[in-house]
Amino acid sequence: MFEGFETRKIDTGEATIHVRVGGAGSAVVLLHGYPQSGACWHKLAPALAENYRVIIPDLRGYGDSVGPAPDADNTLYSKRSMASDIASVLDALSEEKAMIVGHDRGGRVAYRFALDHPDRTRKLAVLDMIPTSETWERLAAVEAIAAYHWPFLAQGNGLPERMIGHDPDDYLKHTLHSWIRVEGCFTEAAMAEYLRCFAKPSVIAACCADYRAGATVDWQIDRADVEAGNKIACPLLSLWGQRPGREKSTSLEVWSAWCSGPVSGGPIDSGHFLAEENPTDTLAALSSFLAD
Repeated sequence: MFEGFETRKIDTGEATIHVRVGGAGSAVVLLHGYPQSGACWHKLAPALAENYRVIIPDLRGYGDSVGPAPDADNTLYSKRSMASDIASVLDALSEEKAMIVGHDRGGRVAYRFALDHPDRTRKLAVLDMIPTSETWERLAAVEAIAAYHWPFLAQGNGLPERMIGHDPDDYLKHTLHSWIRVEGCFTEAAMAEYLRCFAKPSVIAACCADYRAGATVDWQIDRADVEAGNKIACPLLSLWGQRPGREKSTSLEVWSAWCSGPVSGGPIDSGHFLAEENPTDTLAALSSFLAD
């Protein structure tokens, strides 16, 4: 899926991050979401690599990255910790600054990177997500049904790990297919990668730790930034899937309150997985935004 890309393992101190790297030019980091891996960018990466140095990590604990054992206070899978991994990856690749693109959970790492490492963030693009604290605080009955996995995966005492581990293939397929509009959008090679990685007990545990962090420490860090008046300074692009219930998304309004720099964006004719369901329009929007 990534012809011309090399793979590397980068030790960040707390984790070993699996990274695909290809192309040349200004650095662009692509961060995947749940329950996928960096393989989700395979339809966009070759085209972006024609103009940029494209860096595609698997988040700590996801894909072929190895993360630490989850901790009781959820800090090891906080987005702040994951963003520090990205800083270490850039260091290892001798990149001082980068443009960061994040989908879903990767978007949460991306905006945390922009807030914690503003001097290293040239531009930020977030796909089909708003800040973690905003999501929790807006979660009402209708949204809770569609986003049931937020409170489910955040449950403690190993409950979601045991339930998902009973049949991880079925859970992964159900999750992926319940969030799409475009049937057949997942290639055979990509789906095989998702199934291979998600079958690992360590990946299931890391995913749950990620969501537990989202319900606790990530939320707290977000609110601290809001109360302190900290803003994302770089240009931000927000793209979201244009699907039933999202015709009048508030994404731009939400992100504008989080940013001191320019905010732009719009809908993509897609479900949740923009880069795989509608790679043509997603690539066009990203390419226009990333262009120097």
